Amino acid sequence: MVHGLWVSSWVMRLLAYRLGRRGYAASCFSYDSTRATLSQNALLLARAAAELDANTVHLLGHSLGGVVILQMLKENAYARIGRIVLLGAPCNGSYAARAVAKIAGGRWLLGPSALAHENYSGIAGNFEIGGIAGDRGLGLGRLLIRGLPRPNDGVVTVDETRLKGMRDHIVMNLSHSGMLFSSRAAREICAFLKGGRFAHH
Repeated sequence: MVHGLWVSSWVMRLLAYRLGRRGYAASCFSYDSTRATLSQNALLLARAAAELDANTVHLLGHSLGGVVILQMLKENAYARIGRIVLLGAPCNGSYAARAVAKIAGGRWLLGPSALAHENYSGIAGNFEIGGIAGDRGLGLGRLLIRGLPRPNDGVVTVDETRLKGMRDHIVMNLSHSGMLFSSRAAREICAFLKGGRFAHH
């Protein structure tokens, strides 16, 4: 489980607990989201995944964490990788990050990982990837970022969460941070990890 920008692995703990109750041994990966490059964080994630004592390693990333996962898949190949769920992850670049970067001190605030823009169009065909987007545009991001295209979760637009070749994609009435605390999102994540498709409840 990989967290997003400006936070650490603690934000994933409730979701990890809910997945644990459904039989998954959840491991929360922590990384420097503002100072390290995307490739550096991807390499650290690859090493952490390789050290896990499991036959199959599923991956779950929220926001920037999802992009770190995609970068890891692009740069490192591991046979044990199972299914991947991207939760509010800007797979196609981030309007919000570009907007913040234009503000004085914005590039320093975001750091190199959030500002990186890679092409992940060829990755989804090689892995079972599912995307969850939110369309409840609430939160601080909506107040700070003018012109954020709709629908959005307050930080990431629905279109930014779509990756060509994804096995499945679902839009839920959740905000960007609310995804982490939603029991409905946890059920959809488990449905994809189990069967490669969301339940679409």
